[in-house]
Amino acid sequence: MTRVALYAALLGAALLFLIPLYVVGTASLKPLEEIRAGGLFSLPVAPTFAAWAKAWGSACVGANCVGLKGYFLNSWLMALPAVAISVAVGAINGYALTKWWFRGSEFLFGALVVGCLIPFQVILIPAARTLATLGLFGSLSGLVLIHVAYGVPVTTLLFRNFYLTVPDPILQAARLDGAGFFAAFFHVILPLSLPMLAVASILQFTGIWNDFLFGVVFTGPESAPVTVALNNLAGATLGAKEWNVNMAAALIAALPTLVVYFVSGRWFLRGLTAGAIKA
Repeated sequence: MTRVALYAALLGAALLFLIPLYVVGTASLKPLEEIRAGGLFSLPVAPTFAAWAKAWGSACVGANCVGLKGYFLNSWLMALPAVAISVAVGAINGYALTKWWFRGSEFLFGALVVGCLIPFQVILIPAARTLATLGLFGSLSGLVLIHVAYGVPVTTLLFRNFYLTVPDPILQAARLDGAGFFAAFFHVILPLSLPMLAVASILQFTGIWNDFLFGVVFTGPESAPVTVALNNLAGATLGAKEWNVNMAAALIAALPTLVVYFVSGRWFLRGLTAGAIKA
């Protein structure tokens, strides 16, 4: 009886969380006239992907009626290098802070952890001035740099906690065989880190892809990510509000993170249980 109640509660919670996705998905497949007729939870009578096509290729994003496709590409060009660099640097940092102890390492780790706790809003002005000095303000390269700088403390914390669970004799054996810092990392530590690489990559990709604040502050009209474009599309006030197009655009913007979680969910859970949340 207890197990039945548990499964019933889990099913109820899953349905509760899936209701908004169901409403958005069905609304994106309805003609505008059908949405105006009411029936929030009803299935589409005549399903159509016209709203998806318009959101992708011709919906007005501010004053430019070019759809989300260019901004969608901007998000990929921003997210992929930012995730790769922040995860790689975090892995090396975590390895150095746990397996190659040096004087001041604990202070350095504490300083990095503080970086995880600084609110985004606090760094906007100094970050904007820094990017302007470097000539990167308003560009995708500047946005990548900001996400890397803010992501390295998080990934360092994740990898450092994970590497604390790796037995020291494994690394000591590699050192006896003549392996240096990077040789031991690439040939011994990194192959053991696949679950944590998945966790860090998923968390970084989700946070970077869904970010709006940095995107709207540090990019220009042509280099904005898809989240900024989605806000401008949904906030457009010219003509009648096209709810089906807005819903389709929201799903297009959310699709990569959904796919990442569905494809990599098993690795994510393995990484969490392997030490990602260990103190």
